[in-house]
Amino acid sequence: MDIEFGTDGWRTTTESFTGARIRAVGQAVVDHLRAAGEDAPVAVGYDPRAGSRSAAEELCRVLCAGGFDAIVPPRDTPTPIVAWTVTDRDLAGALQVTASHNPPTDNGIKFIPADGAPALPDVTDRLAAELKPPEPLAEPEWGSVEETDLIEPYIEHALAFVDADLEGRTIAYDGMHGSGRGVTNRLLARAGADVEARREDADPEFGGTAPEPTPEHLVDLAQMVENDGAELGIANDGDADRIAVVTPDRGVVDPNWLFAALYDYCLGTDDGDAVRTVSTTFLIDRIAEAHGQAVHETPVGFKWVADAMKEHDALLGGEESGGFGIGGHLRNKDGVLLALAVAAAHSEEPLDDRLDRIREEYGDIVQDRRSVDCPDDRKAAVLEGLAADLPETVAGTEVERVGRDDGFKLLLDDGSWLLVRPSGTEPKLRIYAEAETRERLAELLAAGEALVEPLL
Repeated sequence: MDIEFGTDGWRTTTESFTGARIRAVGQAVVDHLRAAGEDAPVAVGYDPRAGSRSAAEELCRVLCAGGFDAIVPPRDTPTPIVAWTVTDRDLAGALQVTASHNPPTDNGIKFIPADGAPALPDVTDRLAAELKPPEPLAEPEWGSVEETDLIEPYIEHALAFVDADLEGRTIAYDGMHGSGRGVTNRLLARAGADVEARREDADPEFGGTAPEPTPEHLVDLAQMVENDGAELGIANDGDADRIAVVTPDRGVVDPNWLFAALYDYCLGTDDGDAVRTVSTTFLIDRIAEAHGQAVHETPVGFKWVADAMKEHDALLGGEESGGFGIGGHLRNKDGVLLALAVAAAHSEEPLDDRLDRIREEYGDIVQDRRSVDCPDDRKAAVLEGLAADLPETVAGTEVERVGRDDGFKLLLDDGSWLLVRPSGTEPKLRIYAEAETRERLAELLAAGEALVEPLL
């Protein structure tokens, strides 16, 4: 059956998101959990897309027929809340019906193991190999379905976990019609903030755009911060595992800089290493070094970040796409709790002031990426071609070291870097670069394109 688990679950078009495929994924999870000796209930969550609730109900039927009790919320629920519930209630795992920030024409399923972290490839490969129609047990062995709210217990936990007094703060929140609506803003309000919310209605079409909190999708939120009196803006993607932040001076904050601000805030009360992906800023390394901490680099994908967070007992993990997880809470991306943490950091020191201070203390960085079309069946050959003839200099600067954890990361002796890696979700190569000026950044990105184009 044509189902592939990518960097974060199975995603596909709604046309391919058929009942037969949904049931096959459910049966694969039943077989996997049974083989692992699990017998605790399984949570089944879903986002507000058309068909997500019915797909969740289909998964519940398969789980129950396989002998597992299922827990399902009465409304669409953020992925991180479902993941946290797994750890809080000692569940066998969870299935979340969502395509995250993909367009409304897509849907998908994430499997979350018992530790609440993203499933690693050894698990998802096993699921993909076990796809088959349901094999129900005898009816007396069937499990049952419990419909229960997952949001309020999570909010109580979040308020206890993050020390946030937001009295007197005015925060604008953009739910983007996703699962964070009525949840993230509710959490902020419970912490004392005056929250002005927009796109608060459930819309399976997400207003006609992908529920991805990028600058072009957050124009109105930026307007609320710039002109309408809100001192901070916060947005979540479709399943609320990612976060974007808007400030008066910067507009939508670059996620690399947001990571730096969060790590700076967390280090104010605790010690701990950081984990970042190969495509995420070295600014994190500078902050860690100044505090006597270490940084651990991983391939792109939060599953690798979560795994390294466990190995190194990290304080914070993150990636340049706006996904962050705090150690001691959940080894998974969580745009809901991180919204509270960002607001708490801003309450302690205005976020623009904090970012200015970080720039003064650790230096400036700018980062960007470009995408180059590359069929999936050509990616390996392109990487082999790069490996056979890696340059000694890039844009006139000597290559000091080459990282090979995910594609090729060329670290230059002026502190800048260039990364070429295959996309895990599209027929493209990604070219990332980081430098201290935009002029230098443009040179590096152009050099990256020139490296790969002859190999395509």
